[in-house]
Amino acid sequence: MSRQQRLQAINGATPPSLALRGVKGIVLFLCCAVVIIPFLAVISTSLADQAQINQAGGYVLWPDNPSFHAYEAIFRGGVVTRATLVSIGITVVGSGLSVTVVALLAYSLSRPGTWGSKPILLLVLFTMLFNAGMIPNYLLIRQLGLIDSYWALILPTLTSAFQIIIMRAFFLETPQEIIDAARIDGASELRILLSIVLPLSKAVVAVIALFNAVTYWNAFFNAVLYINSTEKWPLQLVLRTYVVDNTAIGVDLPGDVVPPQQTLQMAILVVSLIPICLVYPLLQKHFAKGVVIGAVKG
Repeated sequence: MSRQQRLQAINGATPPSLALRGVKGIVLFLCCAVVIIPFLAVISTSLADQAQINQAGGYVLWPDNPSFHAYEAIFRGGVVTRATLVSIGITVVGSGLSVTVVALLAYSLSRPGTWGSKPILLLVLFTMLFNAGMIPNYLLIRQLGLIDSYWALILPTLTSAFQIIIMRAFFLETPQEIIDAARIDGASELRILLSIVLPLSKAVVAVIALFNAVTYWNAFFNAVLYINSTEKWPLQLVLRTYVVDNTAIGVDLPGDVVPPQQTLQMAILVVSLIPICLVYPLLQKHFAKGVVIGAVKG
Protein backbone atom coordinates (compact mmCIF):
# COMPACT_ATOMS: atom_id res chain seq x y z
CA MET A 1 0.00 0.00 0.00
CA SER A 2 1.40 3.39 -1.02
CA ARG A 3 1.74 6.35 1.33
CA GLN A 4 -1.21 8.15 -0.27
CA GLN A 5 -3.38 5.07 0.10
CA ARG A 6 -2.42 4.76 3.77
CA LEU A 7 -3.26 8.43 4.38
CA GLN A 8 -6.57 8.00 2.58
CA ALA A 9 -7.40 4.95 4.69
CA ILE A 10 -6.57 6.82 7.90
CA ASN A 11 -8.13 10.19 7.15
CA GLY A 12 -10.93 9.05 4.89
CA ALA A 13 -10.03 11.66 2.27
CA THR A 14 -7.71 11.98 -0.70
CA PRO A 15 -4.43 13.66 0.34
CA PRO A 16 -3.46 16.83 -1.53
CA SER A 17 -1.29 16.53 -4.60
CA LEU A 18 2.41 17.37 -4.60
CA ALA A 19 1.79 20.63 -6.49
CA LEU A 20 -0.85 21.78 -4.00
CA ARG A 21 1.42 20.98 -1.07
CA GLY A 22 4.19 22.95 -2.78
CA VAL A 23 1.90 25.98 -3.19
CA LYS A 24 0.87 25.73 0.47
CA GLY A 25 4.53 25.57 1.49
CA ILE A 26 5.37 28.66 -0.57
CA VAL A 27 2.44 30.62 0.88
CA LEU A 28 3.41 29.59 4.42
CA PHE A 29 7.02 30.57 3.77
CA LEU A 30 5.97 34.02 2.49
CA CYS A 31 3.72 34.57 5.51
CA CYS A 32 6.56 33.65 7.86
CA ALA A 33 8.95 35.92 5.96
CA VAL A 34 6.55 38.87 6.24
CA VAL A 35 6.50 38.39 10.03
CA ILE A 36 10.16 37.52 10.62
CA ILE A 37 11.96 39.99 8.30
CA PRO A 38 10.85 43.16 10.19
CA PHE A 39 12.02 41.65 13.49
CA LEU A 40 15.32 40.66 11.88
CA ALA A 41 15.74 44.16 10.45
CA VAL A 42 15.14 45.79 13.84
CA ILE A 43 17.60 43.49 15.64
CA SER A 44 20.23 43.77 12.91
CA THR A 45 19.97 47.56 12.76
CA SER A 46 20.49 47.75 16.52
CA LEU A 47 23.83 45.95 16.01
CA ALA A 48 25.02 47.87 12.93
CA ASP A 49 27.21 50.95 12.53
CA GLN A 50 26.36 54.22 10.82
CA ALA A 51 28.18 53.41 7.57
CA GLN A 52 26.26 50.18 7.07
CA ILE A 53 22.95 51.86 7.95
CA ASN A 54 23.61 54.55 5.33
CA GLN A 55 24.60 51.93 2.78
CA ALA A 56 21.44 49.88 3.43
CA GLY A 57 19.20 52.92 3.26
CA GLY A 58 18.04 52.88 6.89
CA TYR A 59 17.52 49.26 7.91
CA VAL A 60 20.10 46.47 7.89
CA LEU A 61 19.12 42.84 7.39
CA TRP A 62 22.48 41.39 8.41
CA PRO A 63 25.24 43.44 10.11
CA ASP A 64 28.80 42.89 8.92
CA ASN A 65 30.41 43.78 12.26
CA PRO A 66 27.74 43.44 14.94
CA SER A 67 28.31 45.53 18.04
CA PHE A 68 26.44 45.82 21.34
CA HIS A 69 27.52 49.43 21.93
CA ALA A 70 23.92 50.64 21.54
CA TYR A 71 22.66 48.35 24.30
CA GLU A 72 25.56 49.33 26.54
CA ALA A 73 24.79 52.98 25.88
CA ILE A 74 21.07 52.88 26.67
CA PHE A 75 21.58 50.93 29.88
CA ARG A 76 24.47 53.14 31.00
CA GLY A 77 22.32 56.22 30.45
CA GLY A 78 19.93 55.12 33.18
CA VAL A 79 16.70 56.24 31.50
CA VAL A 80 15.98 52.93 29.76
CA THR A 81 17.10 50.88 32.77
CA ARG A 82 14.80 52.78 35.11
CA ALA A 83 11.92 52.67 32.63
CA THR A 84 12.38 48.92 32.17
CA LEU A 85 12.21 48.35 35.92
CA VAL A 86 9.10 50.54 36.11
CA SER A 87 7.39 48.57 33.34
CA ILE A 88 8.34 45.24 34.91
CA GLY A 89 6.97 46.34 38.28
CA ILE A 90 3.73 47.67 36.80
CA THR A 91 3.27 44.54 34.70
CA VAL A 92 3.89 42.11 37.58
CA VAL A 93 1.81 43.97 40.17
CA GLY A 94 -0.96 44.93 37.74
CA SER A 95 -1.28 41.44 36.24
CA GLY A 96 -1.33 39.78 39.66
CA LEU A 97 -3.98 42.15 41.04
CA SER A 98 -6.04 41.96 37.87
CA VAL A 99 -6.10 38.15 37.80
CA THR A 100 -7.07 38.15 41.49
CA VAL A 101 -9.92 40.63 41.08
CA VAL A 102 -11.23 39.02 37.89
CA ALA A 103 -11.11 35.53 39.43
CA LEU A 104 -12.96 36.60 42.58
CA LEU A 105 -15.69 38.43 40.67
CA ALA A 106 -16.04 35.73 38.02
CA TYR A 107 -16.30 32.99 40.65
CA SER A 108 -18.98 34.85 42.60
CA LEU A 109 -20.97 35.43 39.41
CA SER A 110 -20.66 31.78 38.38
CA ARG A 111 -22.10 30.34 41.60
CA PRO A 112 -25.89 29.84 41.59
CA GLY A 113 -27.69 31.63 44.38
CA THR A 114 -25.16 34.47 44.76
CA TRP A 115 -27.01 37.55 45.96
CA GLY A 116 -27.20 40.26 43.30
CA SER A 117 -25.33 38.22 40.70
CA LYS A 118 -27.67 39.08 37.81
CA PRO A 119 -27.67 42.88 38.33
CA ILE A 120 -23.89 42.85 38.77
CA LEU A 121 -23.47 40.76 35.61
CA LEU A 122 -25.65 43.25 33.71
CA LEU A 123 -23.46 46.09 34.99
CA VAL A 124 -20.37 44.23 33.80
CA LEU A 125 -21.92 43.71 30.37
CA PHE A 126 -22.97 47.38 30.28
CA THR A 127 -19.32 48.46 30.53
CA MET A 128 -18.56 46.56 27.31
CA LEU A 129 -20.92 48.88 25.41
CA PHE A 130 -20.40 52.21 27.16
CA ASN A 131 -17.54 53.88 28.99
CA ALA A 132 -17.08 57.23 30.67
CA GLY A 133 -14.49 58.60 28.27
CA MET A 134 -11.07 60.13 28.66
CA ILE A 135 -11.98 63.39 30.43
CA PRO A 136 -14.21 61.85 33.15
CA ASN A 137 -11.55 59.18 33.74
CA TYR A 138 -8.89 61.87 34.13
CA LEU A 139 -11.07 63.84 36.55
CA LEU A 140 -11.68 60.68 38.58
CA ILE A 141 -7.96 59.86 38.76
CA ARG A 142 -7.20 63.43 39.81
CA GLN A 143 -9.96 63.40 42.42
CA LEU A 144 -8.53 60.20 43.89
CA GLY A 145 -5.11 61.83 44.16
CA LEU A 146 -3.45 59.36 41.79
CA ILE A 147 -1.91 61.85 39.37
CA ASP A 148 1.83 61.17 38.98
CA SER A 149 1.41 57.87 40.83
CA TYR A 150 2.18 54.35 39.65
CA TRP A 151 -1.33 53.33 40.72
CA ALA A 152 -2.68 55.53 37.94
CA LEU A 153 -1.08 53.08 35.52
CA ILE A 154 -2.57 50.01 37.25
CA LEU A 155 -6.05 50.75 38.62
CA PRO A 156 -7.80 52.14 35.47
CA THR A 157 -7.24 48.84 33.61
CA LEU A 158 -7.47 46.50 36.59
CA THR A 159 -10.63 44.71 35.42
CA SER A 160 -12.12 43.88 32.03
CA ALA A 161 -15.67 42.78 31.28
CA PHE A 162 -14.38 40.53 28.51
CA GLN A 163 -12.02 38.74 30.88
CA ILE A 164 -14.70 38.38 33.56
CA ILE A 165 -17.10 36.78 31.07
CA ILE A 166 -14.45 34.36 29.80
CA MET A 167 -13.42 33.29 33.30
CA ARG A 168 -17.02 33.04 34.49
CA ALA A 169 -17.89 30.79 31.55
CA PHE A 170 -14.91 28.60 32.37
CA PHE A 171 -15.87 28.39 36.05
CA LEU A 172 -19.38 27.31 35.08
CA GLU A 173 -17.86 24.15 33.60
CA THR A 174 -16.47 23.08 36.99
CA PRO A 175 -18.44 19.97 38.10
CA GLN A 176 -20.91 20.99 40.78
CA GLU A 177 -20.49 17.61 42.50
CA ILE A 178 -16.87 18.42 43.38
CA ILE A 179 -17.85 21.76 44.89
CA ASP A 180 -20.73 20.19 46.86
CA ALA A 181 -18.37 17.52 48.21
CA ALA A 182 -15.94 20.23 49.35
CA ARG A 183 -18.74 22.10 51.10
CA ILE A 184 -19.80 18.92 52.91
CA ASP A 185 -16.21 18.57 54.12
CA GLY A 186 -16.45 22.07 55.58
CA ALA A 187 -14.48 24.02 52.95
CA SER A 188 -15.23 27.73 52.65
CA GLU A 189 -15.91 29.42 49.32
CA LEU A 190 -12.41 30.91 49.30
CA ARG A 191 -10.88 27.50 49.99
CA ILE A 192 -12.97 25.97 47.20
CA LEU A 193 -11.78 28.68 44.79
CA LEU A 194 -8.12 28.35 45.72
CA SER A 195 -7.89 24.58 46.13
CA ILE A 196 -10.36 23.26 43.55
CA VAL A 197 -11.62 25.76 40.98
CA LEU A 198 -8.39 27.59 40.13
CA PRO A 199 -6.24 24.43 39.82
CA LEU A 200 -8.85 23.08 37.37
CA SER A 201 -8.82 26.38 35.46
CA LYS A 202 -5.11 26.84 34.78
CA ALA A 203 -5.76 27.41 31.08
CA VAL A 204 -8.09 30.37 31.48
CA VAL A 205 -5.97 31.85 34.30
CA ALA A 206 -2.92 31.70 32.01
CA VAL A 207 -4.89 33.41 29.23
CA ILE A 208 -6.10 36.21 31.51
CA ALA A 209 -2.60 36.65 32.92
CA LEU A 210 -1.18 36.89 29.40
CA PHE A 211 -3.83 39.41 28.31
CA ASN A 212 -3.09 41.61 31.31
CA ALA A 213 0.69 41.28 31.03
CA VAL A 214 0.60 42.39 27.38
CA THR A 215 -1.80 45.23 28.23
CA TYR A 216 0.29 46.60 31.08
CA TRP A 217 3.60 46.14 29.28
CA ASN A 218 2.46 47.89 26.09
CA ALA A 219 0.44 50.67 27.77
CA PHE A 220 1.73 54.19 27.33
CA PHE A 221 -1.37 56.39 26.93
CA ASN A 222 -2.21 56.34 30.65
CA ALA A 223 1.37 57.37 31.36
CA VAL A 224 0.98 60.29 28.96
CA LEU A 225 -2.17 61.41 30.78
CA TYR A 226 -1.32 60.77 34.42
CA ILE A 227 2.48 60.75 34.84
CA ASN A 228 4.27 64.08 35.07
CA SER A 229 7.68 62.96 36.38
CA THR A 230 10.03 61.61 33.73
CA GLU A 231 11.67 59.26 36.24
CA LYS A 232 8.33 57.43 36.53
CA TRP A 233 7.95 56.87 32.80
CA PRO A 234 7.39 53.25 31.73
CA LEU A 235 9.45 51.79 28.92
CA GLN A 236 6.77 52.23 26.27
CA LEU A 237 6.58 55.97 26.89
CA VAL A 238 10.36 56.19 26.61
CA LEU A 239 10.12 54.17 23.39
CA ARG A 240 7.50 56.53 22.02
CA THR A 241 9.52 59.59 22.95
CA TYR A 242 12.80 58.39 21.45
CA VAL A 243 11.53 56.42 18.43
CA VAL A 244 8.20 57.90 17.33
CA ASP A 245 8.99 61.50 18.27
CA ASN A 246 12.62 61.01 17.15
CA THR A 247 14.00 62.71 20.25
CA ALA A 248 17.76 62.51 20.70
CA ILE A 249 18.94 59.93 23.21
CA GLY A 250 21.63 60.90 25.67
CA VAL A 251 24.35 58.28 26.08
CA ASP A 252 27.12 57.71 28.56
CA LEU A 253 29.93 55.68 27.03
CA PRO A 254 33.65 55.92 27.72
CA GLY A 255 35.77 57.10 24.84
CA ASP A 256 34.65 58.52 21.53
CA VAL A 257 32.45 55.62 20.42
CA VAL A 258 28.88 56.92 20.19
CA PRO A 259 26.36 54.62 18.48
CA PRO A 260 24.16 56.07 15.73
CA GLN A 261 20.82 57.48 16.81
CA GLN A 262 18.85 54.96 14.77
CA THR A 263 20.84 52.11 16.30
CA LEU A 264 19.96 53.36 19.77
CA GLN A 265 16.28 53.60 18.84
CA MET A 266 16.21 50.05 17.49
CA ALA A 267 18.00 48.81 20.62
CA ILE A 268 15.25 50.30 22.81
CA LEU A 269 12.66 48.66 20.57
CA VAL A 270 14.35 45.27 20.96
CA VAL A 271 14.47 45.68 24.75
CA SER A 272 10.74 46.41 24.78
CA LEU A 273 10.01 43.25 22.75
CA ILE A 274 12.10 40.73 24.70
CA PRO A 275 9.91 40.20 27.81
CA ILE A 276 6.70 39.43 25.89
CA CYS A 277 8.59 37.21 23.45
CA LEU A 278 9.92 35.25 26.43
CA VAL A 279 6.63 35.00 28.33
CA TYR A 280 4.28 34.16 25.46
CA PRO A 281 5.80 30.74 24.53
CA LEU A 282 5.41 29.62 28.15
CA LEU A 283 1.67 30.38 28.14
CA GLN A 284 0.86 29.69 24.48
CA LYS A 285 -0.20 26.08 25.08
CA HIS A 286 -3.00 27.33 27.36
CA PHE A 287 -4.01 30.20 25.08
CA ALA A 288 -6.26 28.47 22.55
CA LYS A 289 -7.82 26.14 25.12
CA GLY A 290 -8.67 28.94 27.54
CA VAL A 291 -10.20 31.26 24.97
CA VAL A 292 -12.12 28.62 23.00
CA ILE A 293 -13.62 26.81 26.01
CA GLY A 294 -14.48 30.03 27.82
CA ALA A 295 -16.07 31.59 24.76
CA VAL A 296 -17.87 28.63 23.19
CA LYS A 297 -19.17 26.73 26.20
CA GLY A 298 -20.22 29.89 28.06
